[in-house]
Amino acid sequence: MYFKQFFDEKLAQYAYLVGCQANGTAVVIDPMRDIDQYINAAAKENLTIVAAADTHIHADYISGLREFAERGVKVYASDEGDEDWKYEWLNNSRYEYELLHDGDTFAIGNITFKAWHTPGHTPEHLSYYITDGAAAGEPIGIATGDFIFVGDVGRPDLLESAAGMKDVMEPSARTLYKSVEEFKKETEYLQVWPGHGAGSACGKALGAIPESTVGYELRYNNSLKSATSEEEFVRFILDGQPEPPLYFARMKRDNKMGPKLLDGIPQPDRLTLGQLNTIVAENRGTLLDTRSREAYSGGHLPGSLLSTLNRQFNTVAGSYITEEETIYLVVDEHNVREAVLDLIRIGLDNIGGYVTPADLQMYAEQRGALEKLEVGTFETVREKKNNPDYIVLDVRKASEYEEGHIEGALNFAHTRLAENLDKIPADKTLLVHCQTGGRSSVASAFLAGNGYDVIFIDDDYENVESD
Repeated sequence: MYFKQFFDEKLAQYAYLVGCQANGTAVVIDPMRDIDQYINAAAKENLTIVAAADTHIHADYISGLREFAERGVKVYASDEGDEDWKYEWLNNSRYEYELLHDGDTFAIGNITFKAWHTPGHTPEHLSYYITDGAAAGEPIGIATGDFIFVGDVGRPDLLESAAGMKDVMEPSARTLYKSVEEFKKETEYLQVWPGHGAGSACGKALGAIPESTVGYELRYNNSLKSATSEEEFVRFILDGQPEPPLYFARMKRDNKMGPKLLDGIPQPDRLTLGQLNTIVAENRGTLLDTRSREAYSGGHLPGSLLSTLNRQFNTVAGSYITEEETIYLVVDEHNVREAVLDLIRIGLDNIGGYVTPADLQMYAEQRGALEKLEVGTFETVREKKNNPDYIVLDVRKASEYEEGHIEGALNFAHTRLAENLDKIPADKTLLVHCQTGGRSSVASAFLAGNGYDVIFIDDDYENVESD
């Protein structure tokens, strides 16, 4: 059996290529949208991908299942759960597909995959037992998707907190408890291959180790250890879950109804200064600046958003930009492809062009002035917070805010600002802070672009107390 794990750092997402070397075929589990990465990796091992499978309807990225189906690869997906969570784009389609229920199997060569219905994170969620028939008659491990992570379990609140369904959070947690009870019965040596690692918003305490075993997780996974009773598990698992990025609801919809097919990876053109001047002057599209917060604060295009090209890039861009908007990037030449791939992985396909930081400087010298973002520290907050013309805006998670906050501060997570603009006073200057300045920098840029007077607090929260 050939086995390869793929990891996307920004989405903290794992996909798996599993192949039978005896007959040269392979399966991909939970592929992302840019599927050539898997096809090329398989080809290097003299394998041909003949099947692709999803564990569930994903919320944090566009699945590559439809891209594989379009290329004639047979796809497997869940037919479990209620009628609201079916793969509607597959039903009665022209694609070669099979919808799976608990206990169903499929095989490629000597490798057998057995579906295990593990609801809770989502109603339709499947995990896959993987057995190498050439070596053993029992499974070697389980591809657990968003059911069991290293150190955590998949959060059961997303259908309510991200997808907008009413009163399903607690019932989902109780369903997840039942799935966890079944997991506890598994053989301890079985390997666990999760769908996400540390940094994913699909859980609250995911580990950075890429794989584990059933036995290790039963001993050291705090979410599993909390399942001493159903009530204790529900309390523990719903407490402190981070606010999901706004784009999660759109991903659920697209993966359910059918993602738009890619016509190759977009290849945006480098804009001329004249084109850039027209875009700025006519307020066309969305300007997305991928530079550092220091560079952005020192001078940026009027109205542009900030989303530094780091591990939070997808989360920020997906929370502040809608799929209909045309995006114009400010990005280093050698990072254009990386930024484009990150955007299309969350369904932001309309990339109209880009300029480099050098172009930006040339624009400032020849065409028009850049705007600056006012920067302060917590000393600024201490000076201004009692002034009625100012208000403190804390853009950390609600759980962080509850642990301690500045008296009188408003709190909206940076990933949920777009849906809460009507709750933020427009007649006051906002003192925007987070824990270390990263989240407040992108939030400040977003708010300034929406017409708010903003002071970006670029400081560590440990300095919040007066000297």
